[in-house]
Amino acid sequence: MHILIASKTQIPVVTYGGTERVIWDLGRGLVELGHRVTYLVNSGSTCDFAPLIHIDDQIDLRLQIPNDVDVVHFHFCPDFDLDNDFASPYLYTEHGNSADRPRLPLNSVFLSQNHAERHGSSQYVYNGLDWRSYGVVNFEQQRTHVHFLGKAAWRVKNVAGAIDVALKSGHKMSVLGGYRLNIKRGFRFTLSPRISFHGMVGGEAKFSLLNRSSALIFPVRWHEPFGLALIESMYFGCAVFGTPYGALPEIVSQECGTLAISSDALACAVQTQYVDPRASHARAVNRFSAQNMCLNYLTKYEAVLAKSQLNAESPQLAPAFKDLPWIQ
Repeated sequence: MHILIASKTQIPVVTYGGTERVIWDLGRGLVELGHRVTYLVNSGSTCDFAPLIHIDDQIDLRLQIPNDVDVVHFHFCPDFDLDNDFASPYLYTEHGNSADRPRLPLNSVFLSQNHAERHGSSQYVYNGLDWRSYGVVNFEQQRTHVHFLGKAAWRVKNVAGAIDVALKSGHKMSVLGGYRLNIKRGFRFTLSPRISFHGMVGGEAKFSLLNRSSALIFPVRWHEPFGLALIESMYFGCAVFGTPYGALPEIVSQECGTLAISSDALACAVQTQYVDPRASHARAVNRFSAQNMCLNYLTKYEAVLAKSQLNAESPQLAPAFKDLPWIQ
């Protein structure tokens, strides 16, 4: 099968990365399974295992798709109607909460069961990562802190709540994805020396911080579509203490952490719950691998190639998806 992966991003991921990391691992996994992959991505991208085409915004996107492609896998919504103005078999993955788009294409796929259901769909594929690129986990290394991982400037990520949980539980915290002074979403300055900030860290620096952490504190205030931060942290043996919103109950089992809407409840869990690092690691590796993701997407590709519509009606996001309850 020849699959075109289309995304308005640059690959490979340089530092943080979310969608970029997923589509890279998806393409590489499909190639390893014997399929042809071509990327249609932003200028500046490079790839050593598949050919790529740089998107030219001055040319109709449809004219940039090779004729021999079997299925086009979009990771962004193009500016034309996929159901009425596009002739090729396609799949569209919605990576966020689509509040700015009233209706999505019929062949839309989501990132978790909760994500799909909130759009009136049953079609989802869990994100997966190629754990080979994350290195070997040192389970014997001393765990010196807890951490937050996410774009701290996004208010729904609730870094302030994560810091509160860390301080209440008596732990030092490393914030990956944020800065001590933040003025993007209103003024915020964190005084406590127990909280260290590492910016949009990636690569070995990120892996080292995760491998020395005992837990991810993740009290999001929206319905998280998936949350790569969860599985990356679990891969390194971290427990997860977060809110029970979006995909979190699907990813974080009871033996891997605690979900609650109160900072006091989460702080207590951080202090008292023992989580076997090897159990968290095994859950990430066994359930959320790139190979599992590739096999599940192949099933979707085969369905659209057989002229099946994945959704009987255009998916649409249900209202009230952010500013969910959080008790300080």
